[in-house]
Amino acid sequence: MRQTTMIKPSEVVHTWYVADAADCTLGRLSTVVASVLRGKNKPTFTPNVDCGDYVIVINADKIKVTGDQDYKKDYFSHSMYPGGLRVRSTKNMREQYTVEWVEKAIKGMLPHTKLGDVQRTHLFVYEGAEHPHAAQKPIELKVK
Repeated sequence: MRQTTMIKPSEVVHTWYVADAADCTLGRLSTVVASVLRGKNKPTFTPNVDCGDYVIVINADKIKVTGDQDYKKDYFSHSMYPGGLRVRSTKNMREQYTVEWVEKAIKGMLPHTKLGDVQRTHLFVYEGAEHPHAAQKPIELKVK
């Protein structure tokens, strides 16, 4: 008889990963990082417990997109005031708001619940190759 392992929050061990985003597509990077943030790469994955890991994304300014998404895809946000619609193209997001662009892509792949809010705080995105988390001794995360 098989028994499903349900891990308790006190038994969770969080590890740190660093993902190099240079020459990766945004969607491929986002799916891998979101999976690690949720903890789906572990055999002890429990959907209602924060069993995910911390992820550091470096070289976010070197992410590429495929096709002509630079000109055809837009990002919308509204301030809920009249005339408060803000539209930004992918090219504009990549050049001026790189960190927000990557965080928004990964945020959309996490659950939109209280647990997802906690998992979202375990993501750190940096434009360059340097990050201040060397003391945590992060492991390299392979993104194909």
